[in-house]
Amino acid sequence: MRLLSCVFCCALLGDFARGDDPKQTWTTIKGRVVFPEDKPFPKRVALDINQDKPHCLGKGVILDESVLVNPKNRGIRNVVVFLRPLKTDEKEFAASQIHPDDAKRKPAEVVIDQPCCMFVNRVTVARPGDTIVVKNPAPVPHNFFWNSANNGDYNVAIPVRGDWKMEKPLVAESGAIQYKCTIHGWMTGYVRIFDHPYFAVTDTDGNFEIKNAPDGQFRIVFWHESGVRGGAKGRFGEPIAIAGRTMEMKPTDFDIGLK
Repeated sequence: MRLLSCVFCCALLGDFARGDDPKQTWTTIKGRVVFPEDKPFPKRVALDINQDKPHCLGKGVILDESVLVNPKNRGIRNVVVFLRPLKTDEKEFAASQIHPDDAKRKPAEVVIDQPCCMFVNRVTVARPGDTIVVKNPAPVPHNFFWNSANNGDYNVAIPVRGDWKMEKPLVAESGAIQYKCTIHGWMTGYVRIFDHPYFAVTDTDGNFEIKNAPDGQFRIVFWHESGVRGGAKGRFGEPIAIAGRTMEMKPTDFDIGLK
């Protein structure tokens, strides 16, 4: 019994030495972001395709993807939902607030594809240490262009049915990085790089899920390429009390700034 007690105590001391909080519990947050019912329903327009028309229009007209709202349930696609500390002057989570399983995460190759004159995905999320890989399975050349504060500047040609891998792994960056194809000027997308695991991108129904979030008082931010929910003040997010094994949020209205 003494030996077992010693082993158990040593294990606990090891946890505390790593900064783990044995009292910390974790929650899966589920929610849906929707376009307000009292706003005119957004209409998608056909893009002006003026380059490589035989290929680009081979499957029909290409519609604008800057605002994607599901007509059946008003769910908004491509909204990035993420957590941040409760205090607006704090930017990072404490070590004890990061789920232990995150330590097992390995850097990933984050793929941006362009099969038919549009980026897939239009909104990409990544972590520091990940690497961007841009693919071009098309029969026409493409280009990948971006300027960033912390992740360099790129303007590279992607040959027919070729690909390109970013030279350096990504580092954290507070804002969104826009990427473009300068050959096909209508092609654009965005990447956000987070130094924590508490983020998600809404799907075609506006649904999102953030797993293993720490219980407690935090803030939740809703970002779309057109802006942040709540305007300028929304960049700090909205207070949220996280509790329970699974937390179902009420649908979140997001007026994405259409005129």
